[in-house]
Amino acid sequence: MKEGVWEQYATELGSRLRQARAVRGLSQERIAHEAGLAAFTYQKLEKGESRPGAPANPTLRTLVSLAAVLDVSLADLLPDIPDALTE
Repeated sequence: MKEGVWEQYATELGSRLRQARAVRGLSQERIAHEAGLAAFTYQKLEKGESRPGAPANPTLRTLVSLAAVLDVSLADLLPDIPDALTE
């Protein structure tokens, strides 16, 4: 898997989280609390990273929880998978 492509994918996921949160009009802290995450963890997901220099890689449980809290489908949160990620 190519790291640059994965970083772009994680960044797009973060952007979709941010957009869905804005639609709901909720703070990062509120979304994190309702999803059972630390606020810092959620903030990093919105930035597309898990730690400095490393792309986000949330668990399926985290993604499903966030989709439920944000009242969107998991498919709405996940960007299309670029061909380069499946090579």
